[in-house]
Parts: sequence; C-alpha cells; structure tokens
Amino acid sequence: MNRNISLYEAIGGHETLRLIVDAFYPKVQAHPLLGPLFPEDIDPVKEKQYLFLTQFFGGPMLYSDRYGHPMMRARHLPFPITPERAEAWLDCMRRALREVGIDERLQEIVIDRLSGPAHHFVNTTEEET
Repeated sequence: MNRNISLYEAIGGHETLRLIVDAFYPKVQAHPLLGPLFPEDIDPVKEKQYLFLTQFFGGPMLYSDRYGHPMMRARHLPFPITPERAEAWLDCMRRALREVGIDERLQEIVIDRLSGPAHHFVNTTEEET
C-alpha cells in the first residue's frame, strides 16, 4: 500500500466501504454468536459502522461529526463481548472483504487494523456467557 494514501482511499473510498458494510452485516446477523447481539432493524447499525469505519480508516470524520468522539469501548460495554465473539466478528469481516474483492494484502491490513479494537472491546469471559 502506498504510504501517502489512507487505508480508506486504498480500499476504494466510500463506495467500497458501503459494499463492505453491506456484505458484512448479513454474515453477522446469521452468526449464532453475533446475531443475537444485534437488533432486527440493522440499518441504523450499518450506517454507524459505515461512518465509523470511514473515519477509522483515514477518511472524513463522519462519525465524530455526527456523534462526537467514538468512545467505542464504552459503547460496546452493554454487550457481552467475549474473545470468541471478537474472533467471529473479525471472521465475518474477512469474509465480507473477500466477497467484495478487496486485494489480499489490503484484506490483511484491514483485519490487522481492526483486530486491536475487536479484542479491546472484550468485556466478558467465555464462562460468563
């Protein structure tokens, strides 16, 4: 990846990010560990994810402009996030990136970038679920 462009630009900007989010959430909803954590009306969740990932990958500050500082760990505290759920979330994202046709090297970079936060949100052990 060219170091002079953001990850947001490298993956194709807003259009590609919308495709990724659209490919990602059906996988999340169908996953036995993840689906129950999400509301039936997934559209507001998808929109927030799009806004957040745009900003997180170096694009416009859409999430902060609309909702303030992301404070993502605090926003996830009401949900039982286990290590297994963090890995399941990352797997759904891997499959969405593949489905959209993101370059393999960029897929690795995206997953690496998301792995830290995914595991940072863990707030429950497997035994507690």
